[in-house]
Amino acid sequence: MTARLQGLTQAAAQGVMAAAQALDAGRMDEASRHLAGVAATHPEHPEVLRMMAGILGLRGQHQDAVHAMRRALAQRPTDATYHNTLGTLLGQAGQFDAAIESLRRSCELQPNTAVGWYNLGVILTRCVRNQEAIDALQRAVALAPDHMSARALLADMLRMRGRTIDAAAEYRRVIAEQPWAGQAWWGLADLKTLRFDEQDIGRMQRALQQREAGDDDRIAIGFALAKAFDDAGRYADALAALAQANAIARRRQGWNRAGYSAAISALNATFTPPPAGAPEAPGTESLGPEPLGHEVIFIVGLPRSGSTLVEQILASHSSVEGAGELPDLPLVLAEESRRRGLPFPRWVNAMQPADWERLGRRYLERTAHWRRKRPVFTDKLPSNWIYIGAIRAMLPAARIIGCRRDALETCFSCYRQRLDNNEYTRDFDDLASFWRDFDRSLRHWSALHPTRVLEHDYEALLHDPAGRIRQLLDFCGLPFEEACLRFHENQREVRSPSATQVRQPLRADTAHAPRYGALLDPLRAALGMAPWRG
Repeated sequence: MTARLQGLTQAAAQGVMAAAQALDAGRMDEASRHLAGVAATHPEHPEVLRMMAGILGLRGQHQDAVHAMRRALAQRPTDATYHNTLGTLLGQAGQFDAAIESLRRSCELQPNTAVGWYNLGVILTRCVRNQEAIDALQRAVALAPDHMSARALLADMLRMRGRTIDAAAEYRRVIAEQPWAGQAWWGLADLKTLRFDEQDIGRMQRALQQREAGDDDRIAIGFALAKAFDDAGRYADALAALAQANAIARRRQGWNRAGYSAAISALNATFTPPPAGAPEAPGTESLGPEPLGHEVIFIVGLPRSGSTLVEQILASHSSVEGAGELPDLPLVLAEESRRRGLPFPRWVNAMQPADWERLGRRYLERTAHWRRKRPVFTDKLPSNWIYIGAIRAMLPAARIIGCRRDALETCFSCYRQRLDNNEYTRDFDDLASFWRDFDRSLRHWSALHPTRVLEHDYEALLHDPAGRIRQLLDFCGLPFEEACLRFHENQREVRSPSATQVRQPLRADTAHAPRYGALLDPLRAALGMAPWRG
């Protein structure tokens, strides 16, 4: 019996070990069954708490998971594994700063353990701290060359830098050693330009049946298999593979569409009419020569709606740094929630202009890295559309571009894409409800703030690229530059599912739904559209 299991009976220790194995494989329900009796008899044992925290994290009960893990860590404050688990759970909860702190502490306590460096690399990647992430992942691979997830994530970094051939080769090497490595199969699929063949389809189907494959692997392989069926024109098979992958993900964590819609309505109402925010006029002693927020362009919308393309166009301008999907805005709002002891937006009515200015400055402080080379930067976190009211109060001079794409295309593309922590994408009715929440919110904010919120239409860009690109630049107060028309020549780092696509010229044949015809009628019905007519 290991030291961590001391204080447990032999039967309880066996239950904890079985739960740990199930958790490592991503099998939440199996882990819960193994732990149920042990948790009843040993509720405060630190290892029991650690297992329970892992289960809660997989269920999406992030705050409960963090609380349970902190109780465990209080009993074993120098255990590197406990700091590692807490860091991982904090990352799942979106508390990235605290997650990095915990994971660095884990690596300090036990520097020769690959898993700590890998998990640190994962969180640094999410924070767009790419070089730090690469350093951590390389450390993990040096310690454990057989750490396939670290190798696959390093291959993702190669893809991000435009080295698609090198990335594909590394994904293939990982698969050769671990045929069930879902992250590598999905990495190949997410290159977008690679087509799977019948041999690949057979290998993925066999991988899905291997005992070594955990739920995370099966989800990722399912999405990759759907891409392979799509490439082969087997559209019914592709939908079946997607349904199976999304069903596995949905078993872990559901989506309360009615609750979410109500929350969006309440949030929009909180900022309507707009509160007295940070001063908009330049020249005051506190603000300096420019109004707060002139340095940032927010690009928001649903995933797969063309937001990466907009960022690539703007980042081709000599004055603009494309920062990618930054976590800083929600983190600043979460900091204020902790400071006030109330969840956002319950504290909004208590805010004074100086408070909003403080938050705006805090955001700019956190993102100063992105203005070292160019005066303006983009923040392309898609979900920031829910915070448009707060952005206007914090950063009155910021520009906000809301990206629109055909509703059917957007929702179907989200359904086909492996999008972690976007649980509304697992079901057609959830997707349609989420799209409607975005649609009504963007219409509301663009009507309320027409000079600061632009509705950008993806299909209109395809129809008139030069005209729409000029409109984007004008809205952002940027002089026209020819490089923005040649955005596909820009070799900057791009970390999004569209990384490969935005390095190609615009194509007019991007619509995917027509290939599926009537097979997508359930999604059309959810969106209130007429059935397919051919």
